[in-house]
Amino acid sequence: MTGMDEPRWLTLPEKEAWTGLVSLMLLLPNKLESPLREVDLTLFEYLVLSHISEAPDRRIRMSDLAFLASGSLSRLSNVVKRFEARGWATRSPDPEDGRYTLASLTDTGYALVAEAAPIHVRAVRELVLDPLTATDLAALTRIAAKLRVVPPGLETKPG
Repeated sequence: MTGMDEPRWLTLPEKEAWTGLVSLMLLLPNKLESPLREVDLTLFEYLVLSHISEAPDRRIRMSDLAFLASGSLSRLSNVVKRFEARGWATRSPDPEDGRYTLASLTDTGYALVAEAAPIHVRAVRELVLDPLTATDLAALTRIAAKLRVVPPGLETKPG
């Protein structure tokens, strides 16, 4: 390691924290996705549909949706294209600024979100929220905000 500082090796508490976080990042998404297979959705697809359903008039700019769903614009575009083929969503130019594209949820798409939401929230409660105390929940919220896992501006929004 010529010309470089020695690495700051992890202490045991740091290693335990890191290992725990990596386990959450790698294992939790699959556990949250598994129940959604009942309605033939992936976790990412559910999150996309859910964010559209929560937007005013069930319409949102694709760029904003990509940010909220933590996905690239190209990945989101492919997913919304599949949604269009299934009759769950439509895309159209933003009437306020034609450089943007809006994703809109159809009534069929909204019905699917309404069916999937209870399944998802049960999994979230069982796997994430119920095992935590109020103190744990506050700490998780604070840590996620510090690590910028929670999109800015959403830290205090219910959901």
